[in-house]
Amino acid sequence: MDTYLDSIRGLPTADKLRLVEQIWDDIASSSDPLPLPEWALAEAARRRDAMLADPELGESHEDVWKRLDARDD
Repeated sequence: MDTYLDSIRGLPTADKLRLVEQIWDDIASSSDPLPLPEWALAEAARRRDAMLADPELGESHEDVWKRLDARDD
């Protein structure tokens, strides 16, 4: 039995969300590197290589922001 986990399960949803936010803030303020699984590194390399081979695959950041702004309308 995990008393700590049971106490978290007993919290109201709003308190659980506050706890998650505090955990994310703590992770963000840490200088420790985030561990990435090997598959994520391989996928990032694959996408980088595809973009270098064909720059037309991607969008400029200006185009991405325009598309996102258009969704708000």
